[in-house]
Amino acid sequence: HELPPGGLALKQLARIHAAGVHANWKQAEVDVACDVTNPLTGPSGASAVYGPQKGATPEMVMELDAALKRFAQIIRRDLGVDVEQLPGAGAAGGLGAGLVAFIGARLRPGAEMVMEALRLDDRLAGTQLVITGEGRLDSQTARFGKGPAAVARHARLAGIPVVAIGGSIADETELRLLFDGLEATVVEPCSLDEAIAQARPLLVAASTRVMRLLLAGHRLAAAHSDG
Repeated sequence: HELPPGGLALKQLARIHAAGVHANWKQAEVDVACDVTNPLTGPSGASAVYGPQKGATPEMVMELDAALKRFAQIIRRDLGVDVEQLPGAGAAGGLGAGLVAFIGARLRPGAEMVMEALRLDDRLAGTQLVITGEGRLDSQTARFGKGPAAVARHARLAGIPVVAIGGSIADETELRLLFDGLEATVVEPCSLDEAIAQARPLLVAASTRVMRLLLAGHRLAAAHSDG
């Protein structure tokens, strides 16, 4: 019988019938854009990393991780595909694993696919500075293949400095290995609702601070050169 909705139901999974998958999927090449590289289970898996963000308690995280481990075991047994530690398998709560297992999809870094579509490397030619950012800059930005990290890597390969602006910033030591400069939009105590309501002026102010520092550095370099 079919399982009820919800991740915890996977703990009851007994077998997988893949006969219902349309035959045309076997003829198709499917590239899936993943903005994270998390495996399905474990300390860096979907449940452990993203469960708490959605309100899961430590006990719930353990149960969800066990359910996904069961899912991976049955996929391995019935479909002959090992997805448990596949980078990106934990994307979207395990959707990455399902797409690989059932339709033979290839998981690719979503940020890199966007970079290719935008021809970022071509656009970087002649550029002197790159500014990127996201809502929160932290260790996940650096470790799990998010957009700002991909932008920074491309810029660094081209020898271009990169500044990242975020609504909030944590794990600065790790981030500074990627970015030449970091700037938070929120620099004074305020509520989340206030920060959201004032997002535009806060971003303008943060950008202004970045440009003032760059201008000061430019003037200092010019003075040193003249001296």
